[in-house]
Amino acid sequence: MVRRIAVFALFMTMAFFAGLVVTGRMRSAAETTAATAPQPAARAAAPINGAMPDLTGVAQRAISSVTNISSTQIVRTPNSPFANDPFFRFFFPNDQDDAFGYRERRAQSLGSGVIVSRDGYVLTNNHVVDQGVEVTVTMPDQRELRAKVIATDPATDIAVLKIDASNLPTMPWGDSSQLKVAEWVLAIGNPFQLNQSVTLGIVSATGRRLEGRLATYEDFIQTDAAINPGNSGGALVNARGELIGINTAIFSETGGYQGIGFAVPSNLARHVMDELIRYGEVQRGTISGITLQPLTTRLAEQLGAPNTHGMVVVNMQQRSEAYAAGLRPGDVIVTFNGTTLEDQSHFVRLLSDAKIGSTVTLGVLREGKSTSVKVPIVKSTGQVRRR
Repeated sequence: MVRRIAVFALFMTMAFFAGLVVTGRMRSAAETTAATAPQPAARAAAPINGAMPDLTGVAQRAISSVTNISSTQIVRTPNSPFANDPFFRFFFPNDQDDAFGYRERRAQSLGSGVIVSRDGYVLTNNHVVDQGVEVTVTMPDQRELRAKVIATDPATDIAVLKIDASNLPTMPWGDSSQLKVAEWVLAIGNPFQLNQSVTLGIVSATGRRLEGRLATYEDFIQTDAAINPGNSGGALVNARGELIGINTAIFSETGGYQGIGFAVPSNLARHVMDELIRYGEVQRGTISGITLQPLTTRLAEQLGAPNTHGMVVVNMQQRSEAYAAGLRPGDVIVTFNGTTLEDQSHFVRLLSDAKIGSTVTLGVLREGKSTSVKVPIVKSTGQVRRR
């Protein structure tokens, strides 16, 4: 009996160790197979959409077409000790100036410009050269050239200069009507006399209107590219190196950059430039013999208009062509050739762009009822200046 138990125990022990050996070999084989099996290839990292573009080449080419502009102005100030006294100004508006005389001093306005033709035409802002008696253009190679002011257009704040030079580097024109919000742009100019400074930003908005605070004809590109004093007249450039705007102004409560800048679109600037070079002025249309004002909420209620989109005829000359065509004081103009008016700036743009000598159809609300009037477009004689 004892012998049987011993044999059985020996047999079980041998079976146990044999099982361990077999299991170990299987595990070792499995690990070897796993170690030598080919691993799947790692997936390539997908490119990150919206990565910042490399604009170094664009900037290098563009800065060769951007200049520094210096305009010297003669400023007259009265010698009268009461010049700033409102009491004396009210009762003696001119006498004290004549009695004490004036003194003159030279003031300098600094800005930027863009070379737009190989034979020396330079585009800048009107406020950079306004009333300047001497205008100097400093080239990227530090040459200083005297410039002639060909003509200016205060309505868009554009001025055209001419320098005596040839074979100049120019920047290709871009189509500003194709701009998209959030598109990358470069602002190039001379802020604080730091020549050929480049800043990067995006298009924040297009078709921006500021209720006549910057110009009469307003259709601005808004950008967050840094624009500071001295950038006026400089270039706004897209990622293809094309000129798509002329930097004009900033919105700021401190006088410095706050992320809101404005530029005249290239399509408008080019049209104005061509007109100034060809005619010495920008030929714009208008309706003669009428006085208009924006439609306010109170006026809309009084005149039976459903909203404030429109212009009110507040005064007319009875001998004017518009009066003969049927337009009357109190009429609310709500459409222009079928286009619904948005605000005063929108109406001014439509009217200015209308072909001189043509007839436009105005949609009018009169005593709450809709009607239409066809009025002739004549040449405007305001908002232009030639030298």
